[in-house]
Amino acid sequence: MSPSPLLARPPAPSSPSTYPSLPPRRCAPAVASAALRVAPATASRAPFSRLVTKRNFAASDIREDYSTPIDVVADVKTEKIVVLGGSGFVGSAICKAAVSKGIEVVSLSRSGRPSYSDPWVDQVTWLAGDVFYARWDEVLVGATAVVSTLGGFGNEEQMKRINGEANVTAVDAAKEFGIPKFILISVHDYNLPSFLLNSGYFTGKRKAESEVLSKYPTSGVVLRPGFIYGKRKVDGFEIPLDVVGQPLEKLLSSVENFTKPLSSLPASDLLLAPPVSVDDVAYAVINGVIDDSFFGVFTIEQIKEAAAKCMNPGACSLQAERKNGL
Repeated sequence: MSPSPLLARPPAPSSPSTYPSLPPRRCAPAVASAALRVAPATASRAPFSRLVTKRNFAASDIREDYSTPIDVVADVKTEKIVVLGGSGFVGSAICKAAVSKGIEVVSLSRSGRPSYSDPWVDQVTWLAGDVFYARWDEVLVGATAVVSTLGGFGNEEQMKRINGEANVTAVDAAKEFGIPKFILISVHDYNLPSFLLNSGYFTGKRKAESEVLSKYPTSGVVLRPGFIYGKRKVDGFEIPLDVVGQPLEKLLSSVENFTKPLSSLPASDLLLAPPVSVDDVAYAVINGVIDDSFFGVFTIEQIKEAAAKCMNPGACSLQAERKNGL
């Protein structure tokens, strides 16, 4: 096959006179235009984005017009949390706060979807199940953090099981499936004497804390609130715990400088530890989900400080965008 005439090299001239000199040809400046089109990504996941470039080059006697699709794998991540006990008092507040910040939410609880129908409820995936028998490979798929609100009262064995063993099971499952962060709602110790802290409730909570901090030393979060107040919904009725909790919080905060010397007394925090709004707990959790430098054990005051960072509309949403490189 003879070479393409476009690629053939002309023979060298035998003498300068063989090819008479030609006047230089002036070409019109090349004009290039590029159009970029990006297919919109879904809010929850974007495995890749398709970019199509279209370029037109025009010269005096050359014209090309072609489009080339380019598949570009984009590392665009969004936050997705699994809330254990998400239909409960604290859990539902966390779900609501997460939805308000554009975080994808899955709730796992025995009761599943709550009976009330607030607008944010439809934006949560509600799963009914028990942590001891959960199919974690389905529950945790795509999650970037697990938040546990598991806890309760009962006899000694029951409290050790729900406050301790249930949370330990969840921590181990999250670690096994590679979830990068675990957040535990624990409890303030109220400066109680050691013999009272040996009850099943506190020993269970501390066992869960130890598991979080050992399995997640640089990303585990333990929140230790005191009495949590807010509007609690039970069987279709709303219990306004904030009627008591909010004034008490303001009162104790206003006299804190005077009561600090008493804080070393045994069990003093039963009277002096300020209550915490359920919204403060929820937004402190959101801060923990978003901020990778937020890990360790957090006191009542530190919970409020963390919540304040996310309370303003769009605050933690912008932080999430920066984290994800958007």
